[in-house]
Amino acid sequence: MNFAKGLYQRFSSLLHELTKFGTIGIIAFVVDTGTLNLFRGAFGMGPMTSKVLATIISATVAYLGNRFWTFRHREQSGLRREYFLFFLLNGIALLFGLLAIGFTQYTLRLESLLAFNIANIVGVALGTLFRYWSYKKWVFLEATEPIPAELPGVKQDR
Repeated sequence: MNFAKGLYQRFSSLLHELTKFGTIGIIAFVVDTGTLNLFRGAFGMGPMTSKVLATIISATVAYLGNRFWTFRHREQSGLRREYFLFFLLNGIALLFGLLAIGFTQYTLRLESLLAFNIANIVGVALGTLFRYWSYKKWVFLEATEPIPAELPGVKQDR
């Protein structure tokens, strides 16, 4: 029991950060999948155009959630800088989705909505691994000064 408690205490901040990142990720995934299917199915847009537009919308939702909740304890290095890097890295992660969708649609010739959505899920999963690592490394930096225990007007998550 002491071993488990010690392990939890050691990794609790990472666990909380991963939980928040996952929650924002689920929300962004729902936005991505919903807008992707809206653009592809209802508006009849092409698979790649649909994915790019859905990613722009869902990445905006993800940025706001990650900046102001998941990584709010990290250094704030300027909204413009963070936003630019966030979208640059999302552009790289988007390549995973485009490759999965493109391979499914154009190489395998699987053009059903089900195949399209499965390819999207594979691309999102691969892109998510890259995004978590890259956000922590380049966008939401470690705080250089300790953050006060109580910030005026801000409720602490614990």
